[in-house]
Amino acid sequence: MKVRVEISRRPGIADPEASTTHRALRDLGFEQVGAVRFGRSILLAVDDVDDPAEAEKLVKEMCERLLANPVIEDYTVTALPDDEP
Repeated sequence: MKVRVEISRRPGIADPEASTTHRALRDLGFEQVGAVRFGRSILLAVDDVDDPAEAEKLVKEMCERLLANPVIEDYTVTALPDDEP
């Protein structure tokens, strides 16, 4: 089973990469750009698990223990159909 994890900084936490990118885009003339936020997307193949709820629970534990910093980051976990690339 495939599972997607989307990780982003919590609101109010500084995002220096986003601030730099926002400033650079505006300097390049893209005045339309409002807010910029950076995050990470992780696609995991979870072997030997067929139940989406079980896979999500397992991956949430991975997020709490390694993949995300729960102090400054939020994450969402989504089980994907098997035919998802």
